[in-house]
Amino acid sequence: MSRPGPGALISINGLGFPPQNLARVVVWEWLNEYSRWRPYTATVCHHIENVLKEDARGSVVLGQVDALLVPYIIDLQSMHQFRQDTGTMRPVRRNFYDPSSAPGKGIVWEWENDGGSWTPYDMDICITIQNAYEKQHPWLDLSSLGFGYVIYFNSMSQMNRQTQRKRRVRRRMDLAYPLTIGSIPKSQSWPVGANSGQPCSCQQCLLVNSTRAASNAILASQRRKMYQASGNGAGTGTLPVRQSNTFNGTGATLWAGGTGPTGGAAKGEPGRSPGGAPGGNFSRSQSAPGGAQLPRQNNLNRPGTQRVAVLSARASIPPGVPALPVKNLNGTGPVHPALAGMTGILMCAAGLPVCLTRAPKPILHPPPINKSDIKPVPGIPGICRKTKKKHLKKSKNPEDVVRRYMQKVKNPPDEDCTICMERLVTASGYEGVLRHKGVRPELVGKLGKCGHMYHLLCLVAMYNNGNKDGSLQCPTCKAIYGEKTGTQPPGKMEFHLIPHSLPGYTDTQTIRIVYDIPTGIQGPEHPNPGKKFTARGFPRHCYLPDNEKGRKVLRLLIMAWDRRLIFTIGTSNTTGESDTVVWNEIHHKTEFGSNLTGHGYPDPNYLDNVLAELTAQGVLESSSKD
Repeated sequence: MSRPGPGALISINGLGFPPQNLARVVVWEWLNEYSRWRPYTATVCHHIENVLKEDARGSVVLGQVDALLVPYIIDLQSMHQFRQDTGTMRPVRRNFYDPSSAPGKGIVWEWENDGGSWTPYDMDICITIQNAYEKQHPWLDLSSLGFGYVIYFNSMSQMNRQTQRKRRVRRRMDLAYPLTIGSIPKSQSWPVGANSGQPCSCQQCLLVNSTRAASNAILASQRRKMYQASGNGAGTGTLPVRQSNTFNGTGATLWAGGTGPTGGAAKGEPGRSPGGAPGGNFSRSQSAPGGAQLPRQNNLNRPGTQRVAVLSARASIPPGVPALPVKNLNGTGPVHPALAGMTGILMCAAGLPVCLTRAPKPILHPPPINKSDIKPVPGIPGICRKTKKKHLKKSKNPEDVVRRYMQKVKNPPDEDCTICMERLVTASGYEGVLRHKGVRPELVGKLGKCGHMYHLLCLVAMYNNGNKDGSLQCPTCKAIYGEKTGTQPPGKMEFHLIPHSLPGYTDTQTIRIVYDIPTGIQGPEHPNPGKKFTARGFPRHCYLPDNEKGRKVLRLLIMAWDRRLIFTIGTSNTTGESDTVVWNEIHHKTEFGSNLTGHGYPDPNYLDNVLAELTAQGVLESSSKD
């Protein structure tokens, strides 16, 4: 295997671990709700590595090194990040990069969001930008990484290829990420089943495994036919097509035309096609959106070039090899559209003709409806709920709240407090940092329902970092004590019945929910009190089937709305905009007549999934204050 270029993610045998005799830079990352891995800062990664050396199965309190991450804890055993005030859990992973890449040098590339603050790029994009910068390229097209942007180094700007909108980018020096040499324990990665010796049953792994089998079967069939044709004299000079190792976990790449790697291309290298295979056999466009020259840009995304490429591929196929069209990218056939698309990429890289169909647009809204046809939902009183600004309850003293749900433990066991990571038989790690009258640092309490034990001072500190609503959530098992409320800004929720059916529920009408939140000023419970927040995409329309379970979900969503749990103010993972209204871990279906984005129907598991999410937030039909 050729040596990866600068910035490559070192991967041996598909495990993500380099040989033991190589130095490598360690970058810890967390998975957001859009399946993108976001890196922690170098300071946080150093802290995680230090804790990992002491206890590979312990927990990491991120607030000890970054004040903005006070609510977060990483459990190294399960490789998950837990937010104490909301109960949100996200997978984390440990990645390794070349020491000469951007993280090894402490170089960070960032773009300016609408709020005027700076957002770092994903690590693979950061490394790609730095590589192009070091080679003194005037610009860099990120289309090959799945992002429709062009970076111009002369003006230090980022341009959206579709809208032509420009944003500032910057390159700054920071602390270099931690370096490790020698043998390290095999840390667990998400999903857990990937390295457990048992095949993982999640949808992602099932899709990858089925794609691997389908692509290898197709390429093996073509290879046999080519050999047969070559033996008959019909395919003289034709190179055999190798079986794909792309999904075998070996890090190998399927090279078109049988050519091998020549430059040790790194992960996310500029000039590669979106499918990850070099486009050396295809024509390159030399013009950029703004008139600049774009060398090595893959032009296969243009209809005209697609037709030329398909015709050229058909002409290069020896006699007797049939064309294999991939016609299910719209999701209407029995083959999964992602499987069809990935197979098409593999076939294109192998020089086989691929017939691509135009992807349809999602059906977001139902047909026009007369006002007289809109009816109240049976069994649900009213058609509208409003929330106003939260009035702080001065009676909620942190010490009183904690003592309400805890029982004092006279002789605590000799084990860790999972909040401060100090032993329960010693003083709290917040001694000297937080002081409360009547709460001594050595006091230990046990939560009433679940029985988990913590320092009282640690729970007071955790409560102060949350919403201060009189509720408490166990950091270990996420059990909720009291009535949990959120930080949703003021707005309006409407719900009614419309005379149309959702896909998969042809025998029922549809419940439509309309959320509307205006822009405003952040309150004391928000990230930046006194600062303006934006509300993009409102009013937002969501849909439920009008059946017994759908009405149950609606009742619980109304309860969650009243408790201000549906939305919150934060940073959008889609646009990167900060100080804006975002969803708060309770998924909604915003696509009415299709499921192209994953936010529509049919989805037979959605109602059960959202009920589980509501339960995790403490929203139950029988819920009441403890």
